[in-house]
Amino acid sequence: MATPTVFSGYGGWLPRHPDIYKNFINRLLKRALQRSHDSLEHEPAVAAFGEAIQGDPVMKSLFDQIFRQVHEQSKVKDFECLLHELDCIIVTAPKYEVVRDSNGEVIASEPVGVPMYLVFDLLSNTAAGYDLFRMKKFNRALKTLLENWGKFLMQSGSNSTLNTTDEGWFGAAGITHLEEHLGEYSFERTYKCPDATADNRGFETWDAFFTRALNDGVRPIKPEPIVLPPGGPRTAAYPIPIYNACESTVLRIERNVKQHDQFWLKGQSYSLYDMFNRNDEYAKLFEGGTVYQAFLGPTDFHRWHSPIKGTITDIVVVEGTYYAVLPDDGAEQDDPELAKGDPRGALIRSQPFLTIEATRVLFYIESEDIGTMCFIAVGMAEVSTCQVRVKKGQAVVPGMELGMFHFGGSSHALVFPKGIYFEEEEAVKVGEHIWVNSTLGRAIRMPESE
Repeated sequence: MATPTVFSGYGGWLPRHPDIYKNFINRLLKRALQRSHDSLEHEPAVAAFGEAIQGDPVMKSLFDQIFRQVHEQSKVKDFECLLHELDCIIVTAPKYEVVRDSNGEVIASEPVGVPMYLVFDLLSNTAAGYDLFRMKKFNRALKTLLENWGKFLMQSGSNSTLNTTDEGWFGAAGITHLEEHLGEYSFERTYKCPDATADNRGFETWDAFFTRALNDGVRPIKPEPIVLPPGGPRTAAYPIPIYNACESTVLRIERNVKQHDQFWLKGQSYSLYDMFNRNDEYAKLFEGGTVYQAFLGPTDFHRWHSPIKGTITDIVVVEGTYYAVLPDDGAEQDDPELAKGDPRGALIRSQPFLTIEATRVLFYIESEDIGTMCFIAVGMAEVSTCQVRVKKGQAVVPGMELGMFHFGGSSHALVFPKGIYFEEEEAVKVGEHIWVNSTLGRAIRMPESE
C-alpha cells in the first residue's frame, strides 16, 4: 500500500472560517427555498440537467439514495432543492462571503471561489455518490450544465464581483487573498491588468480575470548550466533541471509507481494504466517511475508551462468526472483545518484518485536528456475546461505556455519513467506553495543494471 497522503490544508477550497461556510450555505438555501416558494421556473440549463437525471431510472434512484445517505450536516435535502440552488449559482460569478456582527462590522471575509463544489461536496461523499458521480451519463449531463455556466462567465457583466467592496475580489480582504503567495509582488505587478487603476482592474469578464496572464519578466526561468562529466560524452548521466509547470501547492511524490494498482482509502496508490486513459503502451513505458503531484487553489495562476525542453509527441484529452471522490469517514485526527470526522473536503483528500477519474489532458514530452515524461493537467471541479495551446509535434522549452484551466479547481502531475531519478529541491515539500517556472528539482538517467 502507498504511503498515505499528508494533508496540509484545503488550499482555499473550503472556507477556513466556519461562519463563512455557514453563511454561504444558509444564504444559498434561503434563496433556493424562496425560488421554490415562488414557483419560479428553473434556468434552462438546470432544467435540462434535472430532466436528464429524472429521466434515467438508475441516476434517479442513486440520487434518492444519496439524500438518504448524506451526512446530516448537508442542507440539500432533496433533488428539487439542489436544482434551485444550482439556479442561483449559474447566473452569478463567485464572490467574497462576508460575515458581520450585530453592529454591522465585518468579522470574517473569505472567497467562495468554487460555490458549486460546496453544494456537491457532502453529496459526493456517499456510497451512492461514488457510483453516480463516476457515471458517464451523469458527467455528460453535468458537463452541459457547467459549460453553460462557463459561457456566462465569459460574458460582459460576469465581472460584477470584481470590485473594491467588501464582497469584491479587489476589496481589502480580496487583495490580501489574491496576494497571499505573490511574495513582495502586488497583484498588479504580477499580472497583466487591462486597467490597473480601475475597480475591476479592467477585466471585462470573470473568465478574463480567472485566466489572467503574467506580466513580462514575472516568474522567469532561471537557466541552469548542464555540467557534463569531465571528458564524458553527452550520453553520460547528468542532472537535468525540471521546472514547475503550475503555480501550486505540493501534494505528494510517489516512486516506483505500478501499471495497475487499487485506490485504497488512505494510500491512494497511483495506477498508470488508468491515469493514461487505459493505454497499455504508456503504462508499460512509465512503470516503476515517479509521480509528482500538486494542486492549484482558486486564487492561483491557472496557466500551464512546460517543465522541460523537448518535443510534444502526443496530447490526449480525457473526458472524465467532475466531482467524483473516494468516500471516507471524514477528516483524519491530524487534519490541519477540520475536526476529526468532518465529512467535508473528500474531493481534496481524493486528489491522487482524481488522476484516474477526473477530466484531464495528458502531454507526452520527449526530451533528448531523459526520454519521455508526461505532464497531466487535472480538472477537479466546476467548469474545469482544459484549453490546450500547443500541438502535437511542437518543440517546447522550459516556461513555454502549454494551456490553461478555465474556471474550476485543478491539480496536476509530472510523471517520469523508470530509470529516471527525480530529486526534488529542498524547498519542495508537502504543503509548500511553489511558483510556476521555479526549479522543482533535477532528473537524472540512472545507469542500466548489467
